Amino acid sequence: MRIGLMVGSDKERSRAERLSGVVADGGAAETSGFSSFWFPQVPGYLDAMTAMALLGASTSTIEIGTAVVPVQTRHPLILAQQALTTNTACSGRFTLGLGLSHEWIINGQLGLDYQRPIQLLRDYLDVLDAAFAGPGQVDVDNDRFQVHSPVDVADDAPAVLLAALGPAMLRLAGERADGTVLWMADERAIAEHIAPRLASAAHSAGRPQPRIVAGVPVALCHPRDVDAARGYASEVLGHAHFSPSYVALLEHGDAEDVGDTMAAGDESAVLARLRSYRDAGVTDLAARVIPLGEDDEQRRRSRLRTADFLASVASEF
Repeated sequence: MRIGLMVGSDKERSRAERLSGVVADGGAAETSGFSSFWFPQVPGYLDAMTAMALLGASTSTIEIGTAVVPVQTRHPLILAQQALTTNTACSGRFTLGLGLSHEWIINGQLGLDYQRPIQLLRDYLDVLDAAFAGPGQVDVDNDRFQVHSPVDVADDAPAVLLAALGPAMLRLAGERADGTVLWMADERAIAEHIAPRLASAAHSAGRPQPRIVAGVPVALCHPRDVDAARGYASEVLGHAHFSPSYVALLEHGDAEDVGDTMAAGDESAVLARLRSYRDAGVTDLAARVIPLGEDDEQRRRSRLRTADFLASVASEF
């Protein structure tokens, strides 16, 4: 299992510092020896692929990925152009994580249609696959898209991961993508629900063993602070009840919210939890460091302690 970092929107930074800050975070992750760096498309925040293109131009070895970009907000050919450009900026180290977002965002915030989302994604991948096949003409006619346009951006396309939680999405990720990128999935959900379905679909489609990239909150802390850390993670990162897909995913595991998926505690406790994710089938753990403390300085030190510990044990996996 490879160990990488996942970051999100950082409202503690000023708006002027957020873009340079995430690029600096990615550079520091590479210097520390992390295998990958993942950044989400958060509504109303930095554009993920633009930020990752800048990070790619300032790094040389680390894998750089989105986790995830929602497909409903961009035409597939336009997204393909941007992804190919980002992969070029990353010297071939970019991984495109795609997802369906949530109805409360797509319909409630943006006023866009959320009907038949999985079929939309199938049709979307038809265009994306054609655009990623190499420079040339893209001709796709399906239920959602009629595309007849040239693409001449780059020779090499990024790997593609799908945010897949339910059976239909897991089958699609296995058949059509390089694996899945997860959030709010605990070990039992991964071992019993996600990994078998994903592997079976990939095998049936004649594709290689798929990747399972699991976003997992992590906090190195005193054992007495574990419950508070889990509660804090659920408060700032959870609220699974907003999304039926997350509610359904939690039914396949033991977690009730994102805090229950967290690796928290002293060094031995965090290490044991990381190993349990590896044993469940995770190929890439994307650690979302949760800083704890009453003020900025305490949270800064907490973040550094956790990140330094993760970097020190990454080679054990």
